[in-house]
Amino acid sequence: MESQTTPAFDITRQDGTVSVQLCGDWTALALAGCHEARTMRSRLHALTEAPEDAHWSLAGVDKLDHVGGQLLWQAWNGKLPERLEASQGQRRVFERIANLHSDGWKKHIVERFNPITVFGGSVLSFGAQAANGISMLGQLAFDLIRFARVPQRGPWREISANIYNIGYKALGITALVGFLIGVVLSYLSANQLRTFGASTFIVNILGMAVIRELGPVLAAILVAGRSGSAITAQIGVMRVTEELDAMRVMGISHGFRLIMPRVVALAVCMPLLVAWTDVLALAGGILAARMQLGISPTFFLRALPDAVPVANLWLGLGKGVAFGMLIGLAACHFGLRIRPNTQSLGEGTTASVVVSITIVIIADAIFAVMFKDVGL
Repeated sequence: MESQTTPAFDITRQDGTVSVQLCGDWTALALAGCHEARTMRSRLHALTEAPEDAHWSLAGVDKLDHVGGQLLWQAWNGKLPERLEASQGQRRVFERIANLHSDGWKKHIVERFNPITVFGGSVLSFGAQAANGISMLGQLAFDLIRFARVPQRGPWREISANIYNIGYKALGITALVGFLIGVVLSYLSANQLRTFGASTFIVNILGMAVIRELGPVLAAILVAGRSGSAITAQIGVMRVTEELDAMRVMGISHGFRLIMPRVVALAVCMPLLVAWTDVLALAGGILAARMQLGISPTFFLRALPDAVPVANLWLGLGKGVAFGMLIGLAACHFGLRIRPNTQSLGEGTTASVVVSITIVIIADAIFAVMFKDVGL
């Protein structure tokens, strides 16, 4: 094992000038074997009361680590002496200690929980995010106008890729969920309708519930959980890998190349997914009605246009377009707000899904109030 030299220092006073020469190894191992280490800091600290032209020399110090530097730093009252003779390596040790003291060693006062403060912070955060959302919506409008004016220079490849990922790849899950929801709704309705002898009204219940409400909402929730989270994660990873900064440096618009293609793709895919979900949900309902009530598929399909006016179909498809655009804007909004670290990426993705589903439900309630007399 390499031997350690005992840390020591010499004091020279001449013509009112104090010189302190340190020597030896100022390391954790050397200080641990030094019997005077406990009193050394207080003795060095007393020297800081010397005149301002006191000279400190570390030329005789063979080794200096963080522990030895910390001892000297505390003796110097947390700052380097004005006249210090030290090598570049020794000065880097003191720079690291200074950074640790300025960043991580301050005592933080933990504030007590104040519901008014929390509520006010939540309101301010909501206002800031709402303002950013409105700004993004306005930028989307300008990008759509630009795209309509010069369509041949638009991001067609990005739009087609997003249509494939958002629409085609979601057919399986939407078909499964829609079919099972139709079966469940038909089974539950059949028990009640059989009691009152109104079995034929299952066509009205299934048609109105699925085409007007359940189809658009189910498709939107599934897309928000599947594709909305993927969009947020994609943009968030671009933030972590600094691709967004590179795009800005090259003069590529985030709105035109990232936001608009995804919003347009969702606006195109969502009404198609809504129609697909409606068909599978009605198929499940027809199957359950046949098994429970003995209603034939032919009678069901013949009575469906009279029971459910076509205006409900157009309303459901219109909801799909609106829900798709809202999901796209929310996903892109939270993706652009992600900071370059993995924790923010997970939090942003979670917030994107929660907010997207909440916005879909709120928008559906608004549609229900606005179009309460349409298709009834």
